[in-house]
Amino acid sequence: MDISLIFRIAAVGIITAIVNQILKKVEKDEIATLTTLAGLVIVLLMVIDMLANLFETLQRVFGLF
Repeated sequence: MDISLIFRIAAVGIITAIVNQILKKVEKDEIATLTTLAGLVIVLLMVIDMLANLFETLQRVFGLF
């Protein structure tokens, strides 16, 4: 696992939190919720890609399929 992935996930979280707070201050709660969901989807896609790599490695190590 690369440490840069952790930094990318943290950066997405920080940016999402800042945008969320700004949008809530200007009373755009619906858009704030959508930006939070977008940040969550981005992080989930990163994690899913990492899990796919893990399963490929496990298949190679144990000779499955």
